[in-house]
Parts: sequence; structure tokens; C-alpha cells
Amino acid sequence: MTDFFYNRAGRLRSVWRLAVFTAAYLAAVTAAFAATDLVQALILPRETYRWLVAESGWNWVIQSVKLFVPAALIGWGCVYVLEELPWRSLGWSLHRGWLRDTLFGLLVGGASVCLAALIGGGFGGYSFAFNDGVAGAALLRTVVVSGVVFLLGAAAEEMLFRGYPFQTLLRSWPLWAALVPVSVPFALVHLTNPNVAPVFTFANTVLAGVWLGVAYWRTRSLWFPLGVHAGWNWVQGAALGSPVSGITKITPDPLLRMADAGPHWLGGGAYGIEGGAACTLALLLSTIFIWRTRLLAATPELRQYTDGENPNSETGGAPAPLNLL
Repeated sequence: MTDFFYNRAGRLRSVWRLAVFTAAYLAAVTAAFAATDLVQALILPRETYRWLVAESGWNWVIQSVKLFVPAALIGWGCVYVLEELPWRSLGWSLHRGWLRDTLFGLLVGGASVCLAALIGGGFGGYSFAFNDGVAGAALLRTVVVSGVVFLLGAAAEEMLFRGYPFQTLLRSWPLWAALVPVSVPFALVHLTNPNVAPVFTFANTVLAGVWLGVAYWRTRSLWFPLGVHAGWNWVQGAALGSPVSGITKITPDPLLRMADAGPHWLGGGAYGIEGGAACTLALLLSTIFIWRTRLLAATPELRQYTDGENPNSETGGAPAPLNLL
């Protein structure tokens, strides 16, 4: 029975650590959403509340914060209490090369969604035209506001799915096995988005979870997958004019206007590029690139945190110091 709960390092097994995080997170995020909604409804005029919830871009910012903060705090608590690891093991520290990884991620994510657009366009699924009717100020507002919203949204999802849950599994499971328990829930939460394409939405989002998981694994840091995730959404919505996971409110005045002229299985229909086979092929190619490129590498410290239990007997690493940061 002891072996069922504890591993050879004397720590709670990773699947139980994941269960602890999941239960604590669900309780915390439910309370956070209920509390903020109640406070907003009580203190704001009805019209202001309706505007904030239904029309304003601030709702996306608030939602991202409500997802990110519990995931960060509970993940921090889990690594410290259950695994005797510091905050920086979660991959958000300003380690050597963090800014380069973020910028490279933005480039990879943006290029990957452009590849999907080219594939769809090549098979007659998409056509693009400049959004001639948009004013320069409106375009600039869309680019800036959506950039902030997509960055915060990506940070929240990376903290939740490629943060502690994925990382604690990697300390005892092979990569391919650790990807499944985080990529499937990542896809399931997107099924509540508008204009879902039943088969491809789920399949492509599972694949996107694998794509982002591999991006984390190559650097053992969340900065690179943050850039990849935000870059994909930002270019898809603000530049290409595609719905982002079925959502168009974040990018009302994009640079281009996309028309989906092909079958929905290819282009994704009203769900956008992410809902079709062109996206599937682009994600596969981008995942292979991230897996194979020599432009990415993890620092020895970050690798030690995820290549085994702490202390990592396989690499001879010493236990991490017992400090909070």
C-alpha cells in the first residue's frame, strides 16, 4: 500500500500529486469566479456589468487572471510542499535566454498559423484580402489590445496545462505518456467555444496540446510555449482575420479579411483555421520542427528539475535548496 502512494524517492507518486493539484485548483478557481462575479454584480451598475461581461475586452483579461493566479499559487504550493522544489522549477523564472525563447516562440507560432493558411489557401479552402475599410487607429487598437489579451490568455493556459500538472508527470513518466493527461483536458475545455467543428476541434486541440507540450519539453521553460501559443492566436486573429477558436470579438478590425470558401473539414468554417485539416498538417509539421531544431535547449538547472524526482538520482543532481523562490 505504501508503494501504491509513494515512489522510491519517498515522495507522493506523480499521479496523486496531479490529483491534489486538480482538486485544489478546481475548488480555488470555482471560488474565484463566483466571488468576482458576485462583487462585480453588486458594485457595478447593471449596464456597466453587462458591458464588462458581454462586450468589453476586459472580461477576457479578468478571466485570464482568474485562471492564472490559482494555477500559479497552487502549483507553487505543490512543488514546495510535495516535491521540495522552488518557484523557479515551474519555468517562469527569468533564466538565461528567457526573452530569446519568448520572441522565438512568437515567431514560430505566427509562422505556423501562416503555414496553415497557406495550406488551406493552396487547396482552395481560404482566400484573403486586405481589410480596406478599416481605419489605421482601429487596426492599431485591434493589434495592441488583442496582443495583450492573447498573451494573458496564453499565460493562463500554459500555467494551467503545461505548468505543474505536466511537469510533475514528467518527473516520473516518459514524455509521450505525460502529454496525454494534459492535452485531452486542454481540448475538452475548448469544446465550449462558439462554432465548434465537432471532430477537428477536438483532434486539433489535442494536437495543439502536444505541440505546446513538446515546446515546453525542449526548453523546460514556459516562456517558449507562451510565445508559440500567443503568436499563433495573435497572427491568426489580428493579421489573418480568422476566428480564434471560434471567437471574433477580440479582433474586430484585423489587417486581412479571411473567407472560407472550401469544405468545413479543410478550413474549419466559422470556428476558424483551427477547425480544419489545414491546421492539422501545419501543427504536425511545426511539432516536428520544434522537436528537431537545434535552436532550442534547456538550461542544466531547468533540465534537472524535470528529468526525475528531486534529488534526481539518474543525473546525480543534488537536492534543490529549500527556499520559496
